[in-house]
This record gives sequence, C-alpha cells and structure tokens, in this order.
Amino acid sequence: MTVKPLKAVILAGGFATRLRPISCGRPKILFPILNKPLLQWTLERLAEHGIREAIMAVNYQTEITIRQYGVHKAGVHVEYSRDPLKKPLGTGGPIKKAENLIGPESPFLALNGDIFADVDYDKITRKHKKTGALATLALHRVKNPSRYGVAELAKDGRIQRFIEKPKSASSALINAGVYVFSREIFKYIPSNVAVSLEREVFPTLAEKGLLYGHTIDETWTDVGKPEDYVAINRELLRLIHPKQPKVNRKAEVLNPVAIDRKVTVGDRSKIGPYTILGMSVSIGKNVQIRDTIVFPNTTISDSCIIEEAIIGESVKIGKGVKIGKGCIIADHAKIRDKVTLAERVSVCPANDVSKSVLISNRNC
Repeated sequence: MTVKPLKAVILAGGFATRLRPISCGRPKILFPILNKPLLQWTLERLAEHGIREAIMAVNYQTEITIRQYGVHKAGVHVEYSRDPLKKPLGTGGPIKKAENLIGPESPFLALNGDIFADVDYDKITRKHKKTGALATLALHRVKNPSRYGVAELAKDGRIQRFIEKPKSASSALINAGVYVFSREIFKYIPSNVAVSLEREVFPTLAEKGLLYGHTIDETWTDVGKPEDYVAINRELLRLIHPKQPKVNRKAEVLNPVAIDRKVTVGDRSKIGPYTILGMSVSIGKNVQIRDTIVFPNTTISDSCIIEEAIIGESVKIGKGVKIGKGCIIADHAKIRDKVTLAERVSVCPANDVSKSVLISNRNC
C-alpha cells in the first residue's frame, strides 16, 4: 500500500510550567536537543517521510517566539493556527480550529509538540488505513505509565479502553503523542471550546470501537520535566556521537559531549562527559563541567565547578562558582564570584545572585 504525503498538525500551545524557570523565555518546542531546537528535529523527521505541510497549533506568544527564532524548516511549509487570547483550547480544540487549514486531507497526522519521537509515519498511516480506524495512536511501553494516558490493546490492534493518568495502570502502553486521524474526528470535537483529546475524545472513540493503537519501539521521550529533558540529551549523546569542533589543546574533553560553533574553552578546563555547550559559549580556565546542558551565549568564568545542571541562554557566571546537581539557571541570570548553589536550586530569568543559596528551591 502506497502512502501519499499527509498534512501534519503540531500541537504546541502549552505553557511548560513544569520546566520553569528555563521555559520562561521559550516554549518547550524550542528547547535545544544536542544544540538543535526540538521543533527542527520534528520538521526534519516530517520531511524525511515526505510530509511537506505542517500546521503549528500555538498560542500567540509561542507563534511570535518561533518566528523570531528562525527555526530551519527542512523544506516543510509551515502555517499557524492560533488559540484565542486568554482562552486555551486544550489538546482537541486546536485541531478543530485548524480544520479549514487542514482542508479535505484525510487522513492527517497530529503530533504533540513536546515529544521527541523517532516514529515511522508511513507505518502508522498504513496501519490506520488497513484497519479503517477513525483514530490511530502511537503507543509506547514505559515503566511508569501512570504519568500518561494508558491504552488497553486488543489482539486486533483495537484500543478497548483509554484512561488518562490512572492511579493504577492495567497496561504499560501509553499514548506517545503521535496520531493519525480521519476527517470524521472533527465530528467529535465541538468548536470554540476547550476539549481534551485524552479525557473526552479518546475514551468515547474506544467505546465505539473506532480507536486503534500502533506500538512503537523507537526512541521516545516526553520533554515535560527537567529530568526528561536531560535524559533525551544523554540518550542521543550515546547514540549519535556528534562530531566535535576543535577546542583548546590544553583543555580536556571527555566524550560523549556536543560542542556547537564559536565555543571557547580555557586552559586546563575539563568538559564532559555528557555535556552540551551551545553556540558562542565561553568557558574560562580551570573549569570543570559534567552532565550539564549550557544554552548559547553563556559565559562561565575561571575555576567554576558545575555538575548535572541546566544553564540558560546569555547567563553570566563569575569566578569560583560552584553549581550543584539539579540546578536550573534561567536566561540572562548573573551568578557572582565565589557563589555556591546547593542541589536543585532554581534561578529565575535575569536574577542577580550575589550570595550563596544552600537550600534547594523550585520557586520560579
């Protein structure tokens, strides 16, 4: 069975509250993964499967940020469908709102914008057409399914029951955030109101026998929490082994690492393992950084020690700073000389920290 190119709807209207404070300056879909925005990974994967049209279902601020960011689109034509101001439409409402942009296309693809998923779109589309499903969900097996929507799958691929974030799960197969929909899906989503696919639409379709599943074993992560974001970067560092530009011969680089362009590293500094340095990052002398993601244009001065942290964009870190495990430093923050941050300390955007913080916080 040949599969013609589909249109894709990318759902990216969320506010990434669990990723604060690093998400205060960008939506999840623009978080860098191996120094490339998540959205770019998604568009490149669509292009690889011959999908040349994508509709971004976004809020107003996310649209502006994406346009300003200038993400490489890999030849995919992108249009925007915007949620009404001060009226989020959930996960189903944006699909209904994009109905006219989708046009007569049937079936069409829908993706949660905050997932990293190496899915074969051709396979799931063929499965959808073969079964005559109204909706086909990509399903992935995880150890802790209670965080997600859980599907009970019959032998013929039909989803018998779908429950969003159950207290106790009867299946390890969860909603992977990749869907193929026939146009009839619009009949199940009312206009101009917030609708949850997971809590309202999918359970109804399962009861009617119209919901099917397609199990995937490929790389998959929901980039919903800081630990998830760190985990997918670590996994891809292991799998891809990115090519590194040359850095200071008097510095030590312990693979796996990913170092972007225009990065400078001072003498006797040790970078890695599992460290990612964004474009134009400047590292001073005698610095030790491991298990850490550093966003672009950040400066880290001499004699700093940083372990298992996320450091935002255009951050200024003074000399002799110690940053503990699980710390998140948001964009444009300043950490003054000889400051120590204990484990799991958050620094809000543009904050100026001049005294050590020895008690964990997550207050941003």
